[in-house]
Amino acid sequence: MKKLLIVTTNYSGCACNKPFCDCISATGVYLEEFAVPYLVFQKSDVETVVASPLGGLSPVDENSMSCSNPEEWDDCIKILRDTKKLSDLYLEEFDGVYFPGGHGPMFDLAEDKETARLVEYFFNSNKLVSAVCHGPAGLVNAKTPDGKSIFNQKRVTSFTNEEEGIVKLKELVPFLLEDRIKELGGIFEAAKPWQEHVIVDGNLITGQNQNSALLIAEKILEFFSKT
Repeated sequence: MKKLLIVTTNYSGCACNKPFCDCISATGVYLEEFAVPYLVFQKSDVETVVASPLGGLSPVDENSMSCSNPEEWDDCIKILRDTKKLSDLYLEEFDGVYFPGGHGPMFDLAEDKETARLVEYFFNSNKLVSAVCHGPAGLVNAKTPDGKSIFNQKRVTSFTNEEEGIVKLKELVPFLLEDRIKELGGIFEAAKPWQEHVIVDGNLITGQNQNSALLIAEKILEFFSKT
């Protein structure tokens, strides 16, 4: 049995209450990007542990909540209410890590030192590192032993600049993820907006958007089946 760590955000949005605040007021985990893979793993022989930098509540992005969501996603919301704390875990027990998106990771996981440390452990140990949509924000500060970004010369994708523009949040995020990945030496590959798109390059698996959630889960299972 393989054991997968799922790392989620604690960031729920800006709470400064300024009258002309230019921050994202409400965000978190995009539910589909957590629930779809989580349920796939539950039906497989992959054991999962869900954790976040602070532990406890990992907020769900309200934009991903809909009455049309499958009822089984409700149980996934309950899981996100009580996540483990990253620093309490023994990384050696895990065979890989997965980062779901939502805009939340852009604000906390991208800056969290514990997150960068765990990504470096998995990547440099040739264990699975995977992320979808804005999830790759959690990987931006991770480096190889020679000090280069783990993205350097790797084929990779994420939520694109074009998609960020479509949702009208291009000016509100702390950085554009596509641009940052390119700056770090990544070979960025984008599909058309909202198209299912996942790239596998060695032990690094990345997906472009929420519509890639099922495919990235399948690619993670495929990776585990070969290791």
